[in-house]
Amino acid sequence: MNRLFNLIRNEHMKIYRRLRTLILALLLVVITVLTGILSHSNDHVNDNWKTRAAETIAHNKTELTNPDIPEKFKKQMREDNAMQQYMLDHDYPPMDNTLWGGMLTAAGLVVVLTLFTVIIAGDMVASEFTWGTIKLLLIRPASRSKILLSKYVTTLMFSAAFLVLLFITALIVNGILYGFGRLGLPHLTVNAAGEVKEASMLFHVLATYGLKLVELVMIVTLAFMISTVFRSASLAIGLSIFIMFAGNVITLLFLRYSWGKYFLFANTDLTQYLEDQPLAEGMTMGFSITVLLFYFLLFNVLSWEIFRRRDIAA
Repeated sequence: MNRLFNLIRNEHMKIYRRLRTLILALLLVVITVLTGILSHSNDHVNDNWKTRAAETIAHNKTELTNPDIPEKFKKQMREDNAMQQYMLDHDYPPMDNTLWGGMLTAAGLVVVLTLFTVIIAGDMVASEFTWGTIKLLLIRPASRSKILLSKYVTTLMFSAAFLVLLFITALIVNGILYGFGRLGLPHLTVNAAGEVKEASMLFHVLATYGLKLVELVMIVTLAFMISTVFRSASLAIGLSIFIMFAGNVITLLFLRYSWGKYFLFANTDLTQYLEDQPLAEGMTMGFSITVLLFYFLLFNVLSWEIFRRRDIAA
């Protein structure tokens, strides 16, 4: 076990002593700060939200009498009316213009974080072959499985560390921009019966970031597997980034078919279930977790088998 810890510590030293890592961390902080500032400048906070809410309710009531509007949209209008009326009755301002709204906006930056971690993951194993250091690494008494495990664990720890950096930066920036006066604001949802329910906003935000971490782990695991397949670090990183961005486009194409819901990228974003808006009919949180576990095991088994059988002398 001590040998594994030493390997992990060595891998951390390789990552954090490189200038590239510092640049990525600074870029993440700068992007988070700029996003918070730009989002705040676009939010026209005013004290007339109650007036606007009343106008929205009146407008929706008028539209609900229109027979040409599909029932699907009428259902959304009824839910919107219930939400707006509940906010008026309890004096709950719109969440967008609060610390919590800024935190949820910052959660969208996980895609940038994923890009950064894919660069690290795609380079993790392939770079050893690129620079010829793999032979020096394997002459150590540690087994190949421990060497691979140390690299994988280090990659996951790096991902988690950058996610924490994103969360803390977003909390500080939005706290400064919006203040901490609305921390007690609840998260509101409308159930199937049209009733508005309150929940902890803190739990909702933490759940959002936690589910984003699951997505991050899956993409990083895929990139790490690709890194074990190719000897070229640049090819591994480039292919990982391409798959990352092309995955969402391919998902939209595959969801036209019933089997599309089994595609990896249709299940990585678990936040779709927080708002009860699955991408396809029949998809549930349990279903997506099962699919992700299958891919997770598949990627790790392939990584281990490929690395174990790899001819280092070639």
